Amino acid sequence: MTFTPENVFFMGSVLIFASIVISKWGYRFGIPTLLLFLFTGMIFGNDGFGLEFHNHADAQLIGMLSLSVILFSGGMDTKFRDIRPVLAQGLVLSTVGVMLTTIITGLLIYYLSVWTKLDIGLSLPLSMLLAATVSSTDSASVFNLLRSQGIGLKHNLRPLLELESGSNDPMAYVLTIALMEAIVSSGELSVMELATKIVGQLAVGGLLGYLLGRTLVWIVNHINLPNPSLYPVLVLSMILIMFTLTDLLKGNGYLAVYVAGLVAGNRRLSFRKETNAFMQGITWLLQIVMFITLGLLVNPSEMLNVWLVAFAIGLFMMFVSRPLAVFLCLQPFRIPAKAKLFISWVGLRGTVPIIFATYPVIAGIEDANFLFNVVFVITLLSLSLQGTTISACAQWLGLATEEVKTGNDFGIELPDELDSKLSEIKLTEEDLKAGNRLADMNFPKGTLVMMIKRGQSVIVPNGQVELLPDDILLTIAHEGEEKGEGDSLAEQGKNVKS
Repeated sequence: MTFTPENVFFMGSVLIFASIVISKWGYRFGIPTLLLFLFTGMIFGNDGFGLEFHNHADAQLIGMLSLSVILFSGGMDTKFRDIRPVLAQGLVLSTVGVMLTTIITGLLIYYLSVWTKLDIGLSLPLSMLLAATVSSTDSASVFNLLRSQGIGLKHNLRPLLELESGSNDPMAYVLTIALMEAIVSSGELSVMELATKIVGQLAVGGLLGYLLGRTLVWIVNHINLPNPSLYPVLVLSMILIMFTLTDLLKGNGYLAVYVAGLVAGNRRLSFRKETNAFMQGITWLLQIVMFITLGLLVNPSEMLNVWLVAFAIGLFMMFVSRPLAVFLCLQPFRIPAKAKLFISWVGLRGTVPIIFATYPVIAGIEDANFLFNVVFVITLLSLSLQGTTISACAQWLGLATEEVKTGNDFGIELPDELDSKLSEIKLTEEDLKAGNRLADMNFPKGTLVMMIKRGQSVIVPNGQVELLPDDILLTIAHEGEEKGEGDSLAEQGKNVKS
């Protein structure tokens, strides 16, 4: 079956529907949802139900569009206060770590090509190119898995891993393009030329990301649109403008949109609730479309010819090159060895390596299809083995903690314009010893109890309402309000929205 205007909408809707249904089944068994989206595309593809899709350029375009939005959304959900303690570690991993992973893995691939009976036949530049395409951890996979596993992590590991995965794609992209250009031109790419290209793209991307992120915030806060629903659409359009403009100015668009997301997520932004809800929905849609598209692009029968090589490279990356790069990069920092082991294991490969692997195919590089199939198998292996064992690995290493709660049980958020905060307090019998009415509670001056949740019921309180143990109080207070004496009860409250 081929794609035509008559059936593309129907089949696309069926694929998305099937992916969501399958992901619900897989979630029960701890299978990463993104892996199931990828399998759905493969099942419906040329070797499955017969949908023919072989356009690498279209797949690359869909991937670039999706990644730009996913990276912006990931940056927007990341708070500076969380990443500030791990900023240096994350940046070292996302730059030096990617280069070390590329060099170590590339040397292995070249060794397999020259000194073993696997008969890969790749030159040193091609070996390094293959290593560069799989050198970065995948932001979509890491964001999705860490936020859906339902566990917290010690030693600030979650913000560190999310920072690394959100910021290391630019380095892998620059390495991939630079090596590819050197191969196409049959020239020698000097170390100085490569370093200049890397520093230039990252510097331009980071600077433009910050400036354009500030511009986005200013426009959203000052423009007066007739319908609140237009604000998220405005943000989406500006994400694509930022990515394209940065690329035109020879900067790295992936880094620019991630930095812009960080800026937007950590400043006052009008209609943030509507924008966050829209971005979460569009991010999920783009992840599904991206994984399905890449699943359709590959022919499973072709992967049978490369599985042995791909498994050798993939396992080497999991157990040798990634851990070695992590331990070397984090040596100057005081991070426990168990934490370094966990960081090494969460080196998930996903759609980013597959998208990067389309560049050599489009450029017509020799053995590009072989590289693409190897990268695809490595991605499947990583998501299958590493993606399904993250929680177990955290528990085994003693790094798992209770998940930090976001939001509140009442589903209420405050606009950024209000200089106030919401807190939740769960009452105990000790709290009610002085009296069981709201008027008897000792709250700081300026704190107001908005609602009380008792089981599944929500009560709008007054001073004489009787309180029970396990009641949850939702309080609001001015951000700068100082606590008074005897406010131990209020200190139990957990800030859920600033």
